[in-house]
Amino acid sequence: MENGDCRQATMAELQEVNITEEKPLLPGQTPEAAKTHSVETPYGSVTFTVYGTPKPKRPAIFTYHDVGLNYKTCFKPLFDFGDMQEIIKNFVRVHVEAPGMEEGAPVFPLGYQYPSLDQLADMIPAILQYLNFSTIIGVGVGAGAYILSRFALLNPDVVEGLVLINIDCNAKGWMDWAAHKLTGLTSSISEMILEHLFSQEELSGDSELVQRYRDIIMHAPNLENIELFWNSYNNRRDLHFERRGDANLKCPVMLVVGDQAPYEDAVVECNSKLDPTKTSFLKMADSGGQPQLTQPGKLTEAFKYFVQGMGYMASSCMTRLSRSRTASLTSRASIDSGRSRTASQSSESGIVPSGSPGHTMEVSS
Repeated sequence: MENGDCRQATMAELQEVNITEEKPLLPGQTPEAAKTHSVETPYGSVTFTVYGTPKPKRPAIFTYHDVGLNYKTCFKPLFDFGDMQEIIKNFVRVHVEAPGMEEGAPVFPLGYQYPSLDQLADMIPAILQYLNFSTIIGVGVGAGAYILSRFALLNPDVVEGLVLINIDCNAKGWMDWAAHKLTGLTSSISEMILEHLFSQEELSGDSELVQRYRDIIMHAPNLENIELFWNSYNNRRDLHFERRGDANLKCPVMLVVGDQAPYEDAVVECNSKLDPTKTSFLKMADSGGQPQLTQPGKLTEAFKYFVQGMGYMASSCMTRLSRSRTASLTSRASIDSGRSRTASQSSESGIVPSGSPGHTMEVSS
């Protein structure tokens, strides 16, 4: 297909993009070999797992999980998804674990001062220096989305793009703080974290997914460590995003949240504060509080277009991802001439620009 035809096909798909159903790894596909490392930082040791090898002139995909999860329980369904393999083969991946969240982690001693979310963000340069990586595409959920955003504010030249799921960019207000304290009097740590991860509808329905994660969290051998991470998350500072000011993310951003998810309102508010020329907002129906777990196929498709909009994977304009479809994603875009450098380059390459102003996508099953 010629570049012009590819551009027309892709822009047409901006209005209606069909998305593949969930597929596991294809027959004969084997997971990539993983290498786990630990480095010391001024705020303690941090563990991370690397998949693949660095690709010339390409950033690393760099993930950070949410409270109550580790990189496997947070991201494995997404990165093991069959169609995701077409994307991740083009990048090296780094999955970071917050201190004490890795499998087999010992319980911190009584009185241990767990790092703040700002300090967790300050650990990231040590990881990149150890790996000799210069740039990243960050993928974060909940607390991990906050940590990567804080890092991007301080290191704009290092972060090429961000996928932020369930981000709350605000500090807890007095009312939130009081409600949290009252909840703590009547609910266990595991119950509070489950309410952070899943919607009330999901918890009431008690699906197999919720049952599995309830069991994981309630019987976690490092539950004391998880509580420390939870406390740090609840004591986070405001990110102070300013839509028209300098205190904002400089890279393309894709915000993701499930319809009726616990952090739906917070993500909508965050979207109102970010630069509209660089931000896409993806609201996913029927995905609950953890869209990367419940709808990995649809999130894979959205991630593919996001990466293409950054100027990568241009040759895969017509791929198996684009050809095999059974669900639908609709997109409303208001596009004008005020595009960012990234969006302009993407448009010239025949790729759906990730930075179109007011770019909102709604995914339905």
